[in-house]
Amino acid sequence: MSLSKTQIEGAIKGFVDPYLETDLLSAKCINNIAIDGDKVKVEVMLGFPAKAYHGELAAKLKEKIMAVAGVGVAEVTVGTKITAHSVQKGVQPIAGVKNIIAVASGKGGVGKSTTAVNLALALSQEGANVGILDADIYGPSQPRMLGVNAKPESADGQSLQPLRSHGIQSMSIGYLIEEETPMIWRGPMVTQALQQLLSDTRWDNLDYLIIDLPPGTGDIQLTLAQRVPVSGAVIVTTPQDIALLDARRGLKMFEKVDVAVLGIIENMSIHICSSCGHEEHIFGTGGGNRMSEEYNVPLLGALPLDIRIRQETDGGRPTVVAEPESRIAQIYRDIARRVGAKLSQQAKDYSSKFPKIVVQNT
Repeated sequence: MSLSKTQIEGAIKGFVDPYLETDLLSAKCINNIAIDGDKVKVEVMLGFPAKAYHGELAAKLKEKIMAVAGVGVAEVTVGTKITAHSVQKGVQPIAGVKNIIAVASGKGGVGKSTTAVNLALALSQEGANVGILDADIYGPSQPRMLGVNAKPESADGQSLQPLRSHGIQSMSIGYLIEEETPMIWRGPMVTQALQQLLSDTRWDNLDYLIIDLPPGTGDIQLTLAQRVPVSGAVIVTTPQDIALLDARRGLKMFEKVDVAVLGIIENMSIHICSSCGHEEHIFGTGGGNRMSEEYNVPLLGALPLDIRIRQETDGGRPTVVAEPESRIAQIYRDIARRVGAKLSQQAKDYSSKFPKIVVQNT
């Protein structure tokens, strides 16, 4: 009895991908199924970066396929192709950028910037071309976190070249001023600065641009929602009740302006004593889970309160770069895959496929 494509598809459906939370056939990630006698070859094309996961995924799919009666040899290849996804209506795309992901928090002090830079670095390590824009005009922190002490160059006097560090591109107002210079600007000046940093930077073929937003729901966030093509947002919070209350406001803001919330990251979830190993929930417990269930938004991951995260980021080598094999770096990379997977399931942006139609009076 010869093998059929239906049998192989049935085997593939038996595996639910932990990041997509569905089978690869339903997620339209199966590029091709080829059957030659008892030999089966399956090509998988993920829509999110997951370089370190490719081997594990191939092995699990191969196991499922080999369990089908009549299969003698199974070959599974896994690749990634990242495409542009839909954004708010009426907002024009940014040259050189496929997807923009906003990282936000309702209040300060929850580790949003640290999370944003480690997320960007994790996406890069998983195989994507990534940039980060520091949108906190009043308190830019990405230059120090990335260990960059330079000013961007301008070949034409009008645009800026992004600075590169640890494999990612970056831009910040902090590159253009002295570190201790205060930005004593009113709202319109701040929003204009954000738009210029975003549109005047010559981003080089980015799969993802991470925007590290300032805390709150003010001018910067409103400008982002109305004029910047955002594919999705990530909310960073701690389990503390007050932080969760503010995070809810941030989540609601994105919902009102039609920006998809990809999920919640719970930072400072648990403290593990470096001396005795005692675990303690300093800021409370289960807050991220409750918020996830209440708003039907995924909890992307929970990060511990660990002194190394602070030390490494302050030193210009965030954890994902400083200790790539550490448990904390693995958590960041797992979160990065989940963020990419959630975005990959959204509607794609086909605007670049269609010609622009201009109506003129003759």
